[in-house]
Amino acid sequence: MGDVSARMPFRQGSPARPATTRPSRGRWADAQAFAALDLGTNNCRLLIARPQAGGFAVIDAFSRIVRLGEGLASTGKLSDAAIERTIAALRVCSDKLQRRNVTLARSVATEACRQASNGPDFIARALAETGIHLDIISAEEEARLAVLGCHALIEPGEDPALVFDIGGGSTELVLIDTSTPVPTVLDWHSAPWGVVSLTEHAGGGEGEDGRRAAYAKMRQVVADSFAGFASRLPRHIERPRLLGTSGTVTTLGSVHLGLSHYDRSVVDGLIVPASAMRKISADLSHMSITERAKLPCIGNERADLVVAGCAILETIMDLWPAERLGIADRGIREGILRGLMGSPKPGKATGATA
Repeated sequence: MGDVSARMPFRQGSPARPATTRPSRGRWADAQAFAALDLGTNNCRLLIARPQAGGFAVIDAFSRIVRLGEGLASTGKLSDAAIERTIAALRVCSDKLQRRNVTLARSVATEACRQASNGPDFIARALAETGIHLDIISAEEEARLAVLGCHALIEPGEDPALVFDIGGGSTELVLIDTSTPVPTVLDWHSAPWGVVSLTEHAGGGEGEDGRRAAYAKMRQVVADSFAGFASRLPRHIERPRLLGTSGTVTTLGSVHLGLSHYDRSVVDGLIVPASAMRKISADLSHMSITERAKLPCIGNERADLVVAGCAILETIMDLWPAERLGIADRGIREGILRGLMGSPKPGKATGATA
């Protein structure tokens, strides 16, 4: 792959912006705070933190499933209902930005806004009504931020590692070299399938046979979209390392642990046998939505989407057959915060295709 240390870094995304509204004076008025907002196809997530000992300490957070990309695959547009749900979530974020004395923030939007014909109109409305300026970032920038936010959880090793982020509207795969102080990106790929887009395209099915057929179709659709990247992956890796960040892997990690409610402190950094994740994925794919909704940490909000995540995850494990899967409850937001606070950024080794 050549001299990766001498290659150019990823292109940088839009710059961070000062807080758009004047913060109120109060308990946190004397502490400089930074904020990162990640608006995906399925979730709106905010993290506010202060620098601390080479890292940062979180002082506030917010997460809400908004399903911004619901129906996008069939209409090419963000629906009115999805926009209203998302604007309501962004108002909550705006209030937190003001109350927490945020001085520098970066807010990004990903696949749903990249794809929607009315994405720019939505961005303009969000700014007008909430004061939050969302930058629609490229898939490349999305992959870079995810790696920057979670690479510290990759298991030690000398061979390349694969980091992936299963989103609502896309999945990013990043092959990295961890032998350098700052991980170097060797190759990357973005597929237009996430838990929302894949469910709408190939999900459903009546009865257990119908669900099995739908799952097989989802697996094939994802495998086809990964084919070009799979052909470029190195062969004969002695110990493949695999790290995933997203609601899919954190949810399945919770199921693996048998948690009665989600607990980030035990899920973030968890290492799970790949065989266990495959069994959970197969079991969930055979269940009805009602059966899945009864499981702790899945519930009604994830019951209809989790199977698509399982299909994507199993396909990733097919192309990178690691014995263990690392799970990260961190990613784009943490990557943004590290960038705002001056952390080194991952390098880039090859021109990648999306």
